[in-house]
Amino acid sequence: MVRAIVTGAAGRMGGRIISLIAQTDGIELAGAVEMKGHPLVGSDAGERLGLGRTGVLIEDDLAGAIGRGDVVIDFTFHEASIKHLETAASMGKAIVIGSTGVTDEEMKRVREFSGSVRCVISPNMSVGVNVLFNVLADVAATLGEGYDVEILEAHHHHKKDAPSGTAIRMAQVIAERLGRDLGQVGVYSREGMVGERKKDEIGIQTIRAGDIVGEHTVIFGGIGERLEITHRAHSRDNFAGGAIRAALWLVGQPNGIYDMRDVLGLKKAG
Repeated sequence: MVRAIVTGAAGRMGGRIISLIAQTDGIELAGAVEMKGHPLVGSDAGERLGLGRTGVLIEDDLAGAIGRGDVVIDFTFHEASIKHLETAASMGKAIVIGSTGVTDEEMKRVREFSGSVRCVISPNMSVGVNVLFNVLADVAATLGEGYDVEILEAHHHHKKDAPSGTAIRMAQVIAERLGRDLGQVGVYSREGMVGERKKDEIGIQTIRAGDIVGEHTVIFGGIGERLEITHRAHSRDNFAGGAIRAALWLVGQPNGIYDMRDVLGLKKAG
């Protein structure tokens, strides 16, 4: 039985992860952590979710809880996630990180721990999205240079980072396959007399509205036709379920930094 510690336990994602852990064979909730001062610290992690009393109380210190678990599942904030990674590494525990907005400097820090921690880190834990990454690479390679690439992403109005980590990863996958540097060709806004679209641009546009869970559309626009590929998340359960799948896989792996394509066995196809 895999014992999981869930950080951000009182948040939207944390709650769904805890609820799905209760429904999943082979994994159990061993700890729940929130930020210091959170009003739910000290309360039962399952009771507020309609799971009844689990006996797992929400704590405010990962270091104090992590010894009871095998793996940390973290959907908090990118700065907090890096600190949680450091704690996991120091305690010899595995960690799954689904936080978005991780900076290049923070990813460099993550990679520094590759020899001392088992970590799955991905901007999107959805199985469908990670299959889509491979599809987009194949489509880009097949269509080649004759199609304009635009990415449109939409999320709820609480989301703090823009564009989404998923949209950026989609753009990176396509840019890599087309031999482009996203740092040079990425276009994140257009206003006024910006001139004709450059041939190698990859546009990434953002919408924030209401309670949209997550929607990403990639447009390959050619002359006389366009191909649109869309992924829509209908609930947070697909992210939570993917994170649990990653946690179950990760505990049996050697130290290293992995992503969901490793979890799903897609690397050999990519």
